[in-house]
Amino acid sequence: MSERTGPPLTGSGVSRRAFLKGSGAAAAASAIPAAIAEAQDDQREASSGVVSGRTTIQLDVNGQTHDVAVMPTTTLLDVLRYQLDLTGAKPVSMDGSSGASTVLIDGKPMTASTTLALAARGKKIETVESLGHDDVDAVQRAFVEHDAQQCGFCTPGFVVAVRAFLNQNPNATDAQIREGLNGNICRCGTYYDVIEAATALVKGGGNG
Repeated sequence: MSERTGPPLTGSGVSRRAFLKGSGAAAAASAIPAAIAEAQDDQREASSGVVSGRTTIQLDVNGQTHDVAVMPTTTLLDVLRYQLDLTGAKPVSMDGSSGASTVLIDGKPMTASTTLALAARGKKIETVESLGHDDVDAVQRAFVEHDAQQCGFCTPGFVVAVRAFLNQNPNATDAQIREGLNGNICRCGTYYDVIEAATALVKGGGNG
C-alpha cells in the first residue's frame, strides 16, 4: 500500500477565510427570508405568551396559589418537589412511563415529569398530599388495608391514579380497573393488591 501524499489530514486545503468568502453569496441570498422568518417567530412567541429566560408565574396547587420561578423547560415535577416541597410525586422516570409522578390537573391524571410548569398556569393542580389531611381519602385507607404498597415509590402515583379513575368510574369492573391503571408501573409487583384495593372500594361503595 503506497504512502499517502498531499496535504496533511489536519488541513482541508481550503482556508476558513476562503470558505467564508465563497459562502458569502449564499448567505446574502438567504439573509432576507431568514430575517422575515425570525421576525414571524418572534411575533408568534409574543402573541402566544411563550416566555424566554427565567420568569415568575402563579400555580394553583392543592387549593393554594404559589408564586414560583421557572424556566421554559422547568417541569411541574421540579416545581412541586424543589420549590413547594411536595415530594409525593416521584422522579422515577422522566418520560412519565412509570406513572410515579401522577398528579391531577383539572381533575385529569397527568404525569408531572412530562408537564411543563408553564403549561399548568391557570389550572387546578392536585397532588397526593391533598388527599391526606384531616379526612384520609378512602383510596389511601384501602391501600393500607390491602397492603397495596411495598417500597413505596410507585404508591403516590397509584393512589392519585386510582382516585382519578374511580371519580370517573365508580362502578368499574375488574377488567376496567386493570385497563384504567395500565399507565402506572410497580417494580415490586404489587399489582394484585392494588387491584384488590380498587375493587374493594367499588364493591363497598366507599370510593367517594
